Amino acid sequence: MSFFTTDTPVPTPPTLAPLGRDRITAVLEAREMRYGIDDDGDVGGYWDGHLFYFFLLGEHDEHLQVRGRWNREVGADQLPAVLAAVNEWNVSHLWPKGCVAVEDDVLGVYAEHTVDYQHGVSDAQVDLHLGCGISSALQLFAHLDELYPAEAAAARAEQERAQGQG
Repeated sequence: MSFFTTDTPVPTPPTLAPLGRDRITAVLEAREMRYGIDDDGDVGGYWDGHLFYFFLLGEHDEHLQVRGRWNREVGADQLPAVLAAVNEWNVSHLWPKGCVAVEDDVLGVYAEHTVDYQHGVSDAQVDLHLGCGISSALQLFAHLDELYPAEAAAARAEQERAQGQG
């Protein structure tokens, strides 16, 4: 008898609610996290000075992606070194996926954690996904801060200056 041929009925899995922006904002509110919604309807906010967005992707908004951007000014001339550091991270860590883009004369470093919830998702899963996406991205960004301490210090000083004015 084959593994897949059986007379035992297969149990029906529980029905999970579909993913939606309201599910994301409910988790953020339950954690008392500050966020905003941009003109495109995307939810985002700042954690440790880094901008994060929570994107719904796919034909039916079934994919949840937490995407953060490292808030440091590193010149495009540093592309080989930054790319090597991010690639090493990708090889040695499960998540987030890191990527580097040349944006004019500076580098944009992004961290992404994406999961497909086409069959629905529980509130606990949304909470876990957001927490994991933010915290693991912050770990990648802290690793890069160790490699670029002057750029990290400059960004923190700018953030403190901006907070003092606001």
